[in-house]
Amino acid sequence: MIYDLAIIGGGPAGYTAAEIAGKNGLRTVLFEKNNLGGVCLNEGCIPTKTLLYSAKVYQSAKDSAKYGVSCENVAFDLSKIIARKNKTVRKLVAGVRAKMTEAGVELVNGNAVILAKGEGQKEKDALSIECNGQIYTAEKLLLCTGSETVIPPIPGLNETGFWTHREALDNKEVPESLVIIGGGVIGVEFASFFNTLGTKVIVVEMLDEILPGMDKALSGFLRNELTKKGIEFYTGTKVVATTTPKSPEGDLAAVEIEKNGEKQQIDVSKILLSVGRKPALSGFGLENLNLEIYRNGLKVNEYMQTSDPDVYACGDSTGFSLLAHTAVREAEIAVAHLLGKNEKMSYKAIPGVVYTNPEIAGIGETEESLQAKNIPYAVKQLPLTYSGRFVAENEQGNGICKILEGQDGILLGVHIVGNPASELIVIAGIALEKGMKAEELKAMIFPHPTVGEIIKETL
Repeated sequence: MIYDLAIIGGGPAGYTAAEIAGKNGLRTVLFEKNNLGGVCLNEGCIPTKTLLYSAKVYQSAKDSAKYGVSCENVAFDLSKIIARKNKTVRKLVAGVRAKMTEAGVELVNGNAVILAKGEGQKEKDALSIECNGQIYTAEKLLLCTGSETVIPPIPGLNETGFWTHREALDNKEVPESLVIIGGGVIGVEFASFFNTLGTKVIVVEMLDEILPGMDKALSGFLRNELTKKGIEFYTGTKVVATTTPKSPEGDLAAVEIEKNGEKQQIDVSKILLSVGRKPALSGFGLENLNLEIYRNGLKVNEYMQTSDPDVYACGDSTGFSLLAHTAVREAEIAVAHLLGKNEKMSYKAIPGVVYTNPEIAGIGETEESLQAKNIPYAVKQLPLTYSGRFVAENEQGNGICKILEGQDGILLGVHIVGNPASELIVIAGIALEKGMKAEELKAMIFPHPTVGEIIKETL
C-alpha cells in the first residue's frame, strides 16, 4: 500500500496535519516514537499550565482575605498537583487519539527512519520509511520531529544532577532553593511556580533582560513584579561552572556566576537548566533526503515545502517559531497545499505568551524590532487599572497595555502584562492579521465590564 501522506512526529503539527489529511480522504500514516501529543501535550505546554494553575489557586486562597473571604490553614500537596497534571495529560492524549481514529489515520508507535528515495521500492522516487521492521511507502512526507533541550557545556553541570523541564514536571518534593539557568519563557514560568510553593528561586540570564523577544519594557515590569514576590534575578550574568559540595549535608550544588568580570558562588538545593530548545534533526534518517538547512532548522517555503517538493516540514523542526500554535497553523498550510489550495503561511501575527502570575503576552512588532528596522511608530499605553473589571478582580494588582501604531494608523504590535493577558492577546492577533487600523478596532463594541476593554481605552 502506498500512502498519500506519511507524517513523522505526533505533536501539535503532526496530529493536526494527520486529522485534516485523513478527513479530506488522504491515506495517512502517522509515526510517533514516544507519546502521541509530542512534547507540548506530554511535557510542555499543557503540563506546565496545569501546575501553574494549581499554584495560582493556592495563591488566591492565601490572598482571599483581600476579598473578604477567610481561608484557614491553606496548604498544598505537590504529589496531588502532579497527579492532577498527569490525569489532565492522559485525558487530552486520549482525545487526540480519538481524533486520529475518527479521521482514519493509521498510528504507528515506534522510531521511524527515512530511507533513501527508491530504496527497497520499485518506484524510483518513492518515499520510504522503516519502522518496527516494516517499510511504509508514501507519495508525500511531512516532518514534524519537534525540538530538544539545549544542554550547554557548563563545567561540572553533569555532576550536579540538574533538572530540565522534564524532571521539574515530575518532581514531588519542593526544593528549598533553586537556581534556574536561563530567563526565557520556560525558566520564568517555572520560577513563578516554585516561588509560589515557597522555594527560594534565583534566575540567571545571560542577556540584559529576561524574556528575550518580548517587549523589553514590559519584560522589565514583570521582572519587578516577580522580584516583589521574592524571586532573585541576575541579568547580564553568565554561569561559568557548577560544582557539587564535598559534604552531602545541606545544599546539593554550587553555581558559579560572572558579571562584568566579577565572580560569585550561589549554593542551592537544585539546578534547573532552561536555556532554550533546538530542532530535533537526527535519529530518523534525515541525511538520506539531503534537504537544505537554514540556520539550525529545515528550510521551507511559504507552503511549508522543503528543498524537496515532496517533503514538507512544520513546527519546531524548521527552527523558526518554536510554538505549538505556530506549528498548528503551519500544518494547516502544508495539508492545504497537498489538497491543491493556494494558502500561504503568514507569521505576521504570532502571539507569544508567558503564563506566569501575572501573565505577559505580546504580538507583532516590539519597540526594539521597529527601531532596528527604522520604522516610525507611536506608543499608546495605559495601566490595566483603567479597566473596572481588572480592579474588581485584582486587589492591589497592576499591569500595562501597550499598543504600537504606525504613521498610517495601522496596528503594528500589542503587548500586555497582567491577568488575563493570554486571553486578551487574541483580540489583538485578529486585528493585526487583518491589517486593521487603530480607529477600526476602537470602533468595535467591547462588552462592559471586561478587562479586554483596556485595548479600546488604550487606543
